[in-house]
Amino acid sequence: MWTRKIRFALFAAALAALTAVPPAAAQQKGRAAAPKSLRLYILDCGKITGVGETAFGFQPGQLATTEMFTPCYLIAHPKGTLMWDTGEIPDSNFKAPGPATQGAFTVTRPLLPQLAAIGYTPADITYLALSHYHGDHVANANAFAGSTWIVQKIERDAMFANSSGTARGSNAPNRALFGDLEKSKTTLLNSEDHDVFGDGTVVIKFTPGHTPGHQSLFLKLPKTGPVLLSGDLYHYPEELKLKVIPGFDFNKEQTAKSREMIETFVKNARAQLWIQHDAVAKARLKISPEYYE
Repeated sequence: MWTRKIRFALFAAALAALTAVPPAAAQQKGRAAAPKSLRLYILDCGKITGVGETAFGFQPGQLATTEMFTPCYLIAHPKGTLMWDTGEIPDSNFKAPGPATQGAFTVTRPLLPQLAAIGYTPADITYLALSHYHGDHVANANAFAGSTWIVQKIERDAMFANSSGTARGSNAPNRALFGDLEKSKTTLLNSEDHDVFGDGTVVIKFTPGHTPGHQSLFLKLPKTGPVLLSGDLYHYPEELKLKVIPGFDFNKEQTAKSREMIETFVKNARAQLWIQHDAVAKARLKISPEYYE
């Protein structure tokens, strides 16, 4: 009788040991493993509507659509991860089931749950880089204050120049959205390009004009091929053809030079130029959890 009870107890204990998952292992289960080659995830961070053509220097009817797509990007590299742009409305302002609206901005999917769905949290992000400081690109920047921030020095100086921390005008730096980055580990760039992982596959390109330290991002994807993410060097594909530059750019002459440089670079690299805000192109994109490689 007692022998049977002891055997049953031992069997139960062994079964429990085999089936139980330690807390640390359970936390690791949902985390993404480092990819063997470069990957690009496009996250849906909202849209912008109600902005007229004239605000960007166009005549009525010159644009196929005035709507803009707002993407965020996760670049997964064998040596780490890079978050590129962080959306237009902070996740903290999103109330389920949504959508969240803020002026011309509309978000139907908060950013961090999209990251979690593919196995990432802000703590898993090695580097953060923002194309520029405008509010539709930095809304969730504070969530990545634990990452190493890669930024042009002149851009960082402009972001923190306003000591009051309040925005003045719709395109002015709004420290409430990115203030935590002031204490982040930071790689300061001196108006220069930067090879993020040191192998030429992820390169930040210095493209000033829209803001003092505006950046674009070059990716060398093994299957998709070379891709250049524009930031706001362009907003609409019509800007390529009509050479229209928004009047609100920090320095229109710099923008023109940056565009000329990038168009030459894209041609020589045989790269695709992806205009981040292009709402028409969005219909053809793979949106996370799908990815490009």
